[in-house]
Amino acid sequence: MTSLTPTTVLLEATGGLEVPLAAALAAAALPVVVVNPRQVRDFAKATGWLAQTEALDAQTLAHFAEAVRPPVRPLRDADTQELNAMTTRRSQPVTMLVAEKNRLGRAAGAVRPRVQAHSTWLEQEIKDLDKDLRQTLRQGPVWREKDDLLRAVPGVGEQLSRSLLAYLPELGTLDRKQIAALVGVAPLNRDSGTMRGKRTVWGGRARVRAVLYRGALAASRCNPVIRTF
Repeated sequence: MTSLTPTTVLLEATGGLEVPLAAALAAAALPVVVVNPRQVRDFAKATGWLAQTEALDAQTLAHFAEAVRPPVRPLRDADTQELNAMTTRRSQPVTMLVAEKNRLGRAAGAVRPRVQAHSTWLEQEIKDLDKDLRQTLRQGPVWREKDDLLRAVPGVGEQLSRSLLAYLPELGTLDRKQIAALVGVAPLNRDSGTMRGKRTVWGGRARVRAVLYRGALAASRCNPVIRTF
């Protein structure tokens, strides 16, 4: 992890649209930082930049880069990007399947078979994606080793391990405090003067927190350390 240099390019995350540009910049040996747009907007408000135009946004990004100097982290390699895409794709039919099953209970007779047919197709799509993801993880020795290490922890199952590998490639390169803050599970202080407020977690990577929550529920039953905690 290094600090910004005069040639560093800073981009806002835009739902994946920034990925090709970031990859092209990295291929040209230009250091690039992708930041959360919420951070930049909060910075703009704090410095009195309330209006928004493309020119103002560019100036705000430059000001943010100069003042905050966010660290440069290695970009995801092509294999990690592919795993990320496949894992994200799997979550999409899962969400649709939940919605269709909810509709099925109150569906009218005329449309019920269609909802059922779509649910069946979604279930098969999820199975096919699971098969492809398993093959991807087992074919690569690095992926296989990391997957085996993660799943050796009681409570860490297939979905949690896969999500950590896809959405948290920094795992293993940062210390425990840094990785907790990155995910958004580090308790944040709420103190003022002599008042000591309740510590809460906030921000970070929502996808990782969601699967960690489900993994923690499982670990509370089968992991003796977590169960005691």
